[in-house]
This record gives sequence, C-alpha cells and structure tokens, in this order.
Amino acid sequence: MEIKTSRRQRNAPTINDVAKHAGVSPMTVSRVINGEQIVKAATREKVERSVAALNYAPSAAARSLAGGEETRIGLLYSNPSSSYLSEFLMGSLDQASRSNVHLVVEKFAEDMSIKGAIDHLLRGRIDGVILPPPLCDSLEMLRALAAAMIPAVAVATGRTPKRMSAVSIDDHQAAHEMTRHLISLGHSRIGFIRGNPNQSASMRRFEGYALALSEAGIESDERLVAQGLFTYRSGLDAAEQILDLPEPPTAIFASNDDMAAATVAIAHRRGLDVPGDLTVCGFDDTPLATTIWPELTTIRQPISDMSRAAVELLVREIRSGKMEKDGPPSHILLDYSLVRRQSDAAPRRRPRKP
Repeated sequence: MEIKTSRRQRNAPTINDVAKHAGVSPMTVSRVINGEQIVKAATREKVERSVAALNYAPSAAARSLAGGEETRIGLLYSNPSSSYLSEFLMGSLDQASRSNVHLVVEKFAEDMSIKGAIDHLLRGRIDGVILPPPLCDSLEMLRALAAAMIPAVAVATGRTPKRMSAVSIDDHQAAHEMTRHLISLGHSRIGFIRGNPNQSASMRRFEGYALALSEAGIESDERLVAQGLFTYRSGLDAAEQILDLPEPPTAIFASNDDMAAATVAIAHRRGLDVPGDLTVCGFDDTPLATTIWPELTTIRQPISDMSRAAVELLVREIRSGKMEKDGPPSHILLDYSLVRRQSDAAPRRRPRKP
C-alpha cells in the first residue's frame, strides 16, 4: 500500500507559529532565518529563542522565500590584487551562508566578451551578480546585465550607478582626509600614485588629494603624481619615477596598499628609512598592510563588510522581485577610517642620507 507523506509533519510548527511566539511579524522571522543584518540584535535573539522553543526547522522553501528553488548569485571578478580579492571573498562567502544562497565565483578573463560572460551566467541559472572593481565601472557590463534582466550590485564604485544598487565608501573624502593628515605632520611635498584609470574610484581619490593640497595653499606639482594600475609591479615603477626627481617628496600617498608596499620596497632599496626619510601611506587596509615592515598607515576600506552588504542587498532584491517592480536602486555608503601605524612621521629636518 502506498503511503503519502506531506513535506512537513502535520503538527510541525510553521513560520507563523514562530512569529506569534516571538511577538514579531513573519517577515522578521524570515529575515532572521536568512541571516539578514538589518534585524536588531535583541529581536534576532528573541526569534532564535522561539525557534529553539518550538523546535522549528525551516524548509528550503521558507529559507529561500522563492518557492523552494535555490537562489544562486554570481561573483564576477577581474581584480589584480589578491589581497583585495581575498577580503572580498571572505565577506561574500560569509553572507551567502547566512542568507542560504549558493555563491558562484567566476573570473572574467581578459579574452572573454561581455556577451560571453552574460551567457555563461544565464546558463548557470544565476539569479543575480555581485560586481567588485573594476567590473563595477564597466558601462557595457552594466547595460548588458540590465538588458538580460539580471539583478546586480556594484561594489566600491566611485560613481553611483543610476539604475543599479551599489555599496561603496566616500573615496574622495577618504583621500582628502589622508592628505590633510600628511599636511598636519608637516609635509608639503607629497607624492601621489594614481590607481587604474579604468576605475572611477581612482579619479575620486586623486581629486580628494588635490583638493586637500589646494585648501592648504600648497601648489600642485604634476611631477609628484605618477600613474599606477593598482598592482605591486606598477607601484614599483611609479615609486621609482617619483623618487628619481631632483627634489623628491617627503611623503608618498599610494591609491592602494599594493602600490604603497611597492613604494616601501623601493625606498628600502635606495637606503631610505621609512618613515624617517620618507612617509608612505596606502589605501584599503588589506592584510598586506600589516605583513610588511613598517606596517602601513592607510585608509581602512571595509572590504569584507562591503561585500557582505552587497550579497545581502542583492538577495533581498531577488527575493522581493524588486527588478520586476522597477523600484529605485539602493545606494549604501559605509564608513571608512584612517588607520595610523608605523609608516608615517613628520618630515626629517636634516638632509637625507645620500
């Protein structure tokens, strides 16, 4: 005789039972189950106690809020900095686990076309995409995703997309604050290594640097500015160019930690003491900042927190069908901080060693 069974036992508690027991709405229970961070800690604890008291076991459908189908999001990357990517992945994987979604990490290779990448995502049944830099600034990529009706969240872009949600910091203000910090130490000849021109954050950081100099009445000197590509190799070349000047700077502010670390290496090779002879500062506060000597003074960009927020935001939009409703995009601005370590000091008052 065939015995039919239901998906849940007849007397098993439901999400509504948990909501009633905790004194909250079913939506709040769903948010706790899916690991969303917008729920207050006290409310989260109350829901978790009710889940335990009722021995509630959420079904896959309840957890995904999408008819029982698995939610799959893609992380499409093309970033030369392994330190940055490592931080980004840690945050993304953590929040994907909390939100009960499957994270698919895909590399956008140099020989890959935008159309090819989109087709690959569609074949993989991807419901949405996270775009770290530099892909967050690719207008062609953004248009292609919109045309394919694939929800996406841009992360760490210097310009806020009009029709796509984004998570970022204020790169302009952060660079402005770091430059003001160097000026407050007594530096007036401050070199700057720009980031890759294909990333909008690069321009925003340079503009923040330039504004701080202008406000302090320091005349800009284009010879003190060198082009980098956010890679360690490009940082070596840029530092060599700046330090070869007849009157080199007393401080160099690099647009990321990789290039700042390269600058420290060039300084050491030339017999310069950091920070005694040359102050060096970076941007991002990746693990590299604390694995070199001296440890870098840098701007802490909360990379892991940004990727977590991006995953949470994307999952929320997918499950609410926000793209189909044509609702306004969400733009989240997270805080940065200036972290002082051992690589900055007042300029030396005596002549440098030859």
